[in-house]
Amino acid sequence: MNISKLIAIRKQLHKHPEVSDNEIETSNFIIKTLKSIAPNSEILKLDNLAVLATFKSENKGKNILLRCDMDALNIQEINTFEHQSIHKGIAHKCGHDGHSTIMLGVAMHLAQHPIKKGSVTLLFQPSEENGKGALGVLNDENFKSNFNPDYVFALHNTPGFPMGAIILKENNFNPAVISLIITFEGKTAHAAEPEQGANPCYAIAELLMLTRTHQNTDKNSSDFTLITPVHGNYGSEDYGVSAGNGKVGFTLRTWNNQKLEVLQNWLLEKIKNIAQKEHLEYQIEWTQSFKSANNHPEAIDFIRKSAIANQLNIIEKTEPFRWGEDFGLFTEKYKGAMFALGAGENTPALHNPDYDFPDEIITPGIQTFLGIIDEIVSSKN
Repeated sequence: MNISKLIAIRKQLHKHPEVSDNEIETSNFIIKTLKSIAPNSEILKLDNLAVLATFKSENKGKNILLRCDMDALNIQEINTFEHQSIHKGIAHKCGHDGHSTIMLGVAMHLAQHPIKKGSVTLLFQPSEENGKGALGVLNDENFKSNFNPDYVFALHNTPGFPMGAIILKENNFNPAVISLIITFEGKTAHAAEPEQGANPCYAIAELLMLTRTHQNTDKNSSDFTLITPVHGNYGSEDYGVSAGNGKVGFTLRTWNNQKLEVLQNWLLEKIKNIAQKEHLEYQIEWTQSFKSANNHPEAIDFIRKSAIANQLNIIEKTEPFRWGEDFGLFTEKYKGAMFALGAGENTPALHNPDYDFPDEIITPGIQTFLGIIDEIVSSKN
């Protein structure tokens, strides 16, 4: 396998990042690269810019889907290396450039070593960061008509763990996450006579304190509940005016989808009661929803066997990761699993302006995916 070529591809992707819903050039670059390194693959581009490359055998077998993401973030890069982002305020600070490169490496191998049974589809997915990408793929008529995988797999690089380690988590890999924006409408009044108006700041303050006391931040608890305030404002800098409108946003996290629904309903009831008490109208906008990725035992076992066969360091994690991932929509529909790929214990954290995907973990990422394919193809199931 031509690792030096893959590293050059990764740096090219890093240099030209595109945020969610805008991965036009990235999608085209992926297609162009696939045609070059895997001309025997069947390539399909979906309406939401997702790219699928399928490798088929003449012999019946399981249909496997491997998914990677390819969007960047609205973060200004502070690195000064040659492959730094050319776009101001946009950079690959979650490693999706590396994830896409790993998948292209899998394509390169499958082009040279055809599978013996079944099919393998590689999905290059856009819009993971805003939670829209997986849903767009699953709702696409071309996808629904042409793909029905028996197993689905994905990875995410993870700083803070040994370089190249395979981190496994039984059952829930990550939390269910959703964000909401609450807008309150009251009535302005003179600051000397606030009782003549309806000031939303008291409702916002009550909500902030209520959500803080309702949390269970014990990550080892099955009732883990995290409610994080992410932004807020009310009124204006007119010190003679008591505010008449305000806005506050939260992100909610629980270990599974059912508990998140319970939390949402609890919060909705509290918002309603507080708004009534403060004589406010309110609107709620739900945004960036991520289902918990539920790792199937069969799928986890295939990953574990692959890591063992490739002599990779395996770390069994006892509690889920705390970040959201829209791959949960795939595991809700198909048997599958997500695993983490150690990106180095001293590597900057994800979403930090100095983060850069370590090229050293391209190879173990490819090896693990290929090993999963081998395990399923050789399986008697």
